[in-house]
Amino acid sequence: MTVTNQPCPPEALQDLRRSIDNIDAALVAMLAERFRCTKAVGALKALHKLPPADPARETQQIARLRRLAEDAHLDPDFAEKFLNFIIHEVIRHHEAIALESAPHPSSP
Repeated sequence: MTVTNQPCPPEALQDLRRSIDNIDAALVAMLAERFRCTKAVGALKALHKLPPADPARETQQIARLRRLAEDAHLDPDFAEKFLNFIIHEVIRHHEAIALESAPHPSSP
């Protein structure tokens, strides 16, 4: 969508904001689906006593996301910051899942 093909500024602004709202809704839905998947990963890691973080995978994912950002003409630094935020949240969830699934000492 370009601003120049709109009949008047208020309508153009309304159209652009409607598009932004739709994109935000899609982003939230995609993030929710991503976290459903990472929750399953956390449960699998906890079951097999694997560490919550996987630095090698994280490095690969950051490099991959930076390439995708460049291809999409998005600032790769911004994309990396965004992914790092998600990774930290995922690790926090994996740590919580590991704690929940750890055997608890019996009470006397």
